[in-house]
Amino acid sequence: MLLLWLLLLLLLLVPLLAILWQQRSRGARPCWLISLQHRVAWGMLGWAAAWQQWRLDRSTLNVGQSQQQALMWCLKKAQGSCCLPREDTDMRTFRNHLPLTQTSHTQEQESEETLPSPASPQYHGDASLQATLLGLITLNKACPEALAPGSTACVTPTSPWPCSVPWLGHALGRVSPDGAKDPRTLLLEALISPGLRVLEARTAVELLDVFVGLEADGEELAEAIAAGILGTLLPKRAAELKEALEQGPRGLARRLWPKLQVVVTLDSGGQAEAVAALRVLWCQGLAFFSPAYAASGGVVALNLWPERPQGSYLLPPGVPFIELLPIKEGTQEEAASTLLLTDAQREKEYELVLTNHTSLTRCRLGDVVQVVGTYNQCPVVRFTCRLGQTLNVRGEVTDETVFSVALAQAVGQWPGAKLLDHVCVESRVLDSCEGSAPHYEVFVELRGLRNLSEENRDKLDNCLQEASAQYKSLRFRGSVGPAKVHLVRPGSFRVLREALAAFSSSSCRPPEMPRVIRLRHLAQLLQKRVIS
Repeated sequence: MLLLWLLLLLLLLVPLLAILWQQRSRGARPCWLISLQHRVAWGMLGWAAAWQQWRLDRSTLNVGQSQQQALMWCLKKAQGSCCLPREDTDMRTFRNHLPLTQTSHTQEQESEETLPSPASPQYHGDASLQATLLGLITLNKACPEALAPGSTACVTPTSPWPCSVPWLGHALGRVSPDGAKDPRTLLLEALISPGLRVLEARTAVELLDVFVGLEADGEELAEAIAAGILGTLLPKRAAELKEALEQGPRGLARRLWPKLQVVVTLDSGGQAEAVAALRVLWCQGLAFFSPAYAASGGVVALNLWPERPQGSYLLPPGVPFIELLPIKEGTQEEAASTLLLTDAQREKEYELVLTNHTSLTRCRLGDVVQVVGTYNQCPVVRFTCRLGQTLNVRGEVTDETVFSVALAQAVGQWPGAKLLDHVCVESRVLDSCEGSAPHYEVFVELRGLRNLSEENRDKLDNCLQEASAQYKSLRFRGSVGPAKVHLVRPGSFRVLREALAAFSSSSCRPPEMPRVIRLRHLAQLLQKRVIS
């Protein structure tokens, strides 16, 4: 413990030494100071991560006791009045006094009456700290050279690491200046650093926006770099940027940063399409790593296995307090009561229910997980879908997974097309079913295809009928009309995400990407950007 305090003291002194040196030399920090800060930060990180790993192992070996302690902590820390006895509350009393409530499944909830979020704007609890510390250690083991000084750049104002510890930037060896929040400055700092090994963004959809914007503004950014906008004239680097952009999007990241190894983003709802597009185009050949899964109510699961491509996450037994609501087989209906983590069964699906001290409410998140394994006594899961992202124009209930699979199959039949993003709108939202059967309005952003033929549009409806027998039956009877596909101009979904951000109560929480839009003005926002 004494050594840990000495390391902390040294880390606090190093920045002061750096400031004094810079005032004396009026130049950049010397290499020895950068290296010293990095070594001290990693020394502290190793101690802290070892402690968190010990706590995680102990808690996952005694899950029942750990969950009871987490519940007691939430009750003791509850803000305001609490209807439960804080000292002696068992699970039955807890469930009886606090019924399940429904949290909003999307950021564009139609009702103005929204239930309190189970997570505060900042990530609290064991999960966020453990995800950050253990995630860094896991990443360093998988890519030993990736976290050397000056090898990491974050191109979004918010980091993908859930918990902001003071020495995180030193441990990662970021090239961005401390406190930099302007997205353009962050991107420029990354572009002038050809030795990057790690590229960070808060979420995959935000990284997708960065690359789309880079292609659109590449000439302007190259001129800014050549002119020395960041204090140093870099004509050679500007020429390299122009040359890399001229070769197109495929493999662009590796051309800009030849040593790049891994992309780090925080996984959350609606990110799969962005990850797929990045893998196929801009980030081809790179590994992807997410330290955690951030569900609707905050960080709820840890990623200890970066080598698993499907995204396997551990549900920890600490704070926030997690319950599992079984999903009935073959439907999206829920069972009568929740289960604790020890009761989870392999291959079964559950909706997550969260409780913490900021809002003593048992919130159903709408995020559905499937149990794929165990870590000690805790379930290891993969996230499958969100219950709020369903289409229903005639009682058919087409869920997020079914529609996404059908759309991917259809796009695969469109020559040269790569799907970047999509959303669906039920025809009633746009009043587009007058004189016709209700149907789906689908807005897509593509790369490699500028016009959609009627034959290609029909392929989506055919794929939907193959994917859903219920949808096929309604189509056969004429109760549901064919899905209508609209191609929007590049950057349209970035505009949509900016509009969605106005509905978010916190800029710190990663924005989930909705796949179903239920507000007319948001649907019309995309409708105005249709090009085919």
